[in-house]
Amino acid sequence: MAEEPGLTPAKTFIGALLDSPTPSLALTEVGTVTEVGDGIAVVSGLARALADELLVFASGVRGVVLDLEPDRLGVILLGPSQSVSFGEDVWRTHKVFSVPVGPGLIGRVVDATGEPRDGKGGVAVTAERPVEASAPGILSRAPVTRPLSTGIKAIDGAVPVGLGQRELIIGDRQTGKTSIAVDTILNQVRSDVLSIYCAIGQRGDAVARVIETLRQSGQIENTIVVAAGDEDTPGLAYIAPYAAMTMAEYFSDQGRDVLVVLDDLTHHARSYRELSLLLRRPPGREAFPGDIFYVHARLLERAGQFTPEAGGGSITALPVVETQAENLSAYIPTNLISITDGQIYLSPRLVRKNQFPAVDIGLSVSRVGGKAQHRAFRDVAGNLRVTLSQFEELEDFARFGTRLDENTRARLSRGVAVRAALRQPERDPVPAAEQLLVLMAAMEGLLDGLSETEVVEAMARMRKGVGDSLDDIAESIGQNRPLDDDEKATLLRVARTVLKLPEGDGHDPDT
Repeated sequence: MAEEPGLTPAKTFIGALLDSPTPSLALTEVGTVTEVGDGIAVVSGLARALADELLVFASGVRGVVLDLEPDRLGVILLGPSQSVSFGEDVWRTHKVFSVPVGPGLIGRVVDATGEPRDGKGGVAVTAERPVEASAPGILSRAPVTRPLSTGIKAIDGAVPVGLGQRELIIGDRQTGKTSIAVDTILNQVRSDVLSIYCAIGQRGDAVARVIETLRQSGQIENTIVVAAGDEDTPGLAYIAPYAAMTMAEYFSDQGRDVLVVLDDLTHHARSYRELSLLLRRPPGREAFPGDIFYVHARLLERAGQFTPEAGGGSITALPVVETQAENLSAYIPTNLISITDGQIYLSPRLVRKNQFPAVDIGLSVSRVGGKAQHRAFRDVAGNLRVTLSQFEELEDFARFGTRLDENTRARLSRGVAVRAALRQPERDPVPAAEQLLVLMAAMEGLLDGLSETEVVEAMARMRKGVGDSLDDIAESIGQNRPLDDDEKATLLRVARTVLKLPEGDGHDPDT
């Protein structure tokens, strides 16, 4: 286009700029950091911010709004607080904090925000979901009727867990809580259950051992690991279990069964207490804020067995909590006991007796799992709890040196054999058919009179020599059918054959 006479190129450019459309005004809210603590920041100037909204600091650190007060926002930081400085600018993102969900997470190790931690590159994201969600209502829930096999004889036989149940794993330090949870994940190699292991406030080396165990077993390919270690900020530890539950909800909505291990909620409660005290929330019992019960309740209520209209899947939650000196009446343990559908209690006294797994059957309970227990286990181990409780009473009585009659000695011998039969090394979940073989041998007296060491050796021989003789029974278990008399006879015959016992050996202590 020819320039008009008397106009320079600069004047032509200015004229074109003035004639161009004027951009619309954009309103941007900018806040200011007025206080920084260890994992928290206090921000002013963002009067329109919403609860759980994601904020971005000038340093690049992100945060989530936790407290809403007039001209004061309490923000939990998702990055190092050392990077945030006083007077720094803060911007709203106009969206609540969300995490990526989808099949791309399976087999990966991520942090509480969904960022990869395994060095395998980015995560293929299907969608993003808010970490805070309402728990499904009553009409969206179905009864818990299907079993979740843990591969642990003491649990599957006496404290069964059903798909959609919330079963607490509780005990002192070093009693094997994480081992119970990891063995349950390993046992899902025999099922279609997807596992999510959420490490909250754990040491990095402990989480690395769990990940390596999953890799060696090949189960990492069917597991999502969400890690918020003790070296991370308390904000990530607080967010982590909600992020794991959000990831699980995506798959349950697709009709899948998901197992979520929360290891552990003691560290989660401490992280929330730390954040709350720094934000000047009033402390209550044991310095925890008054809403700590609601914090855990709204998390665990998202688990359950759901109706076909709600997706038809299930979320089974295994939260872990630590006790001190066997104190089950502490604040956080009692909260979680009342929220969940039962507990697996691991006793340090059994640990000192070298009884692993250290499941105290007398203090452990499954409030709904009995209805979901394999019918075959009900037939074989239905009176397992009674047998052990009677044995423990007799064992205490026998310590006084009283002369015992033949029937009492037989009951003691049976009890020793049954208790020893429940022993099991970690990282070795047992298939259901082999569990029934061992439990049947112990309950029917084939192991009576053997020392605990001999019982362990006999169990190893039974598992090694079973071959394919229990394939029909394994099929019955898979179809959740009760054992008929022929199948029970098959179990006893296989046990006697492997142990090289004549027909009819073993005795009833009641005779």
